[in-house]
Amino acid sequence: MFRAVLVEKGEDGAAVARLADLDETALPPGEVTVAVEYSTVNYKDGLCLSASGGGLVRTWPHVPGIDFAGVVEASEDSRWRPGDRVILTGWRVGEAQWGGYAQKARVRADWLVAVPQGLTTRTAMAVGTAGFTAMQALMALEDHGLTPDQGEVLVTGAAGGVGSVAVALMARLGYQVAAVTGRPETADYLRHLGAARIVPRDDLAETVKKPLEAETWAGCIDAVGGTMLARLLGQMKSGASVAAVGNAGGLTVPANIIPFLLRGVNLLGINSVTVPQARRVAIWDRIARDLDLGLLEGMIRPARLDEVPALGAAILKGAVQGRVVVDVNA
Repeated sequence: MFRAVLVEKGEDGAAVARLADLDETALPPGEVTVAVEYSTVNYKDGLCLSASGGGLVRTWPHVPGIDFAGVVEASEDSRWRPGDRVILTGWRVGEAQWGGYAQKARVRADWLVAVPQGLTTRTAMAVGTAGFTAMQALMALEDHGLTPDQGEVLVTGAAGGVGSVAVALMARLGYQVAAVTGRPETADYLRHLGAARIVPRDDLAETVKKPLEAETWAGCIDAVGGTMLARLLGQMKSGASVAAVGNAGGLTVPANIIPFLLRGVNLLGINSVTVPQARRVAIWDRIARDLDLGLLEGMIRPARLDEVPALGAAILKGAVQGRVVVDVNA
């Protein structure tokens, strides 16, 4: 038996999450069984825990949790042996397949990555999909020519999971980071992570009639989308790139094509779900090398499995700061 957060459909059709004891035979098929140690809370987790399942969950009952890290318990694949420390992010685990809000998980061997030297299963989940996505976005910007000497780099949704890690990463690498937040109380937190400037969300919250504004940003990691993404496209420097990682501000971008035609701005889509294995390993190696683990520790809010449903609701409201690390055995 193992303990898990189980989401079930109620009589009224709404999904309800509860803590349950499950038999190992309930686990889905897969080559590797993992004794989970830690998980985390992401925006997608909030959707999966909501009354509708956020349109992500297809079958019920369901165990959410799009991330987990732990120790291999059993493996039918020669690449993994009992005792190996592993990470899973992406591959629609926690959405289409049972995920990490449990003391055990069973997944395909191809989906796992070894915990890199310098990280533990706990610090790996302090990074999680959010930090993985932040590093993936930064590497995409670097692949398109971004260097620290080019000027300010913008991070939107900066106090959230992706934003927090993005600010800390880039500041440590010498970038001048301008952090966008709608919560003034997070300004000191963001400066502690390394933000050189705090940009109030209202400064970018409205569209303007001008197709172009002053060239301001050398690059951007955008977790918001919507109107904010449309606005900042017109503020990018010539040849600069925006890495789009989220849609907290809406799915529709009321933009025009002029920034692309007259300034050669690049809009880079970041999909962290199906990253090829070699690239996935490279991203985790960069995280282990470049992320200040002391700053990472300061972002962590520890949690237990029984706190997960409430934290899922909170993250959908933008009320979670930094990184929630769920100890599934606490």
